[in-house]
Amino acid sequence: MALSQHEAFPVGHMGSPWRLCAPGVRRVALSCVHSPEEPVWGLPLHAEGRCGIMSGMTEVSSLTGRLLVATPALADPNFDRAVVLLLDHDEEGSLGVVLNRPTPVDVGDILEGWADLAGEPGVVFQGGPVSLDSALGVAVIPGDATGTSAPLGWRRVHGAIGLVDLEAPPELLASALGSLRIFAGYAGWGPGQLEDELVEGAWYVVESEPGDVSSPSPERLWREVLRRQRSELAMVATYPDDPSLN
Repeated sequence: MALSQHEAFPVGHMGSPWRLCAPGVRRVALSCVHSPEEPVWGLPLHAEGRCGIMSGMTEVSSLTGRLLVATPALADPNFDRAVVLLLDHDEEGSLGVVLNRPTPVDVGDILEGWADLAGEPGVVFQGGPVSLDSALGVAVIPGDATGTSAPLGWRRVHGAIGLVDLEAPPELLASALGSLRIFAGYAGWGPGQLEDELVEGAWYVVESEPGDVSSPSPERLWREVLRRQRSELAMVATYPDDPSLN
């Protein structure tokens, strides 16, 4: 299973956010963002609970930049209908943020300088149960922003999606930003953990689109991502919130 808040990677571990955007991770106080009493991320499915449509991946190359979409069988509120953007994935572990968990906390309450740049809804999103006192910025920069053409304070992760150095002055990125989302915490997996969950059928793996980062209707993102798939996964989008109604 993935790491809980109490099993977070130590600072400097290859799977930690410091690998991705040091020193851009900001420590913040988020009293309205909390972890459940027994936080667990990515519980393996029992055989009888699997949905039946597998990811089809037994050997996984880097999935950085792709989406993990929770199967309907994952009923725990931590990741029920979760859509996770993988920011890092290799043999040493995986790290991502949940794109569809808005909180009641306004971005301006914790990062005033970035509030005007954050997309609607202009709130902090709970990226996962690990390091909830850390803020992490994910932004879309339109065009071919790579190498020397990338704006200062932004590091490309995949395509037009990248990480923002929240310690940098916001005005460095203001003119280049297509969209920005601020996350509290992240979801993390140790070596081989995510691969095991994929084999068990816990997640669907699909391609991301830049608009996923800043969906104005995050409560609909799970269905929207599935519906656009050109496979039987599109049918999963019709799965009812209450399985007893199926």
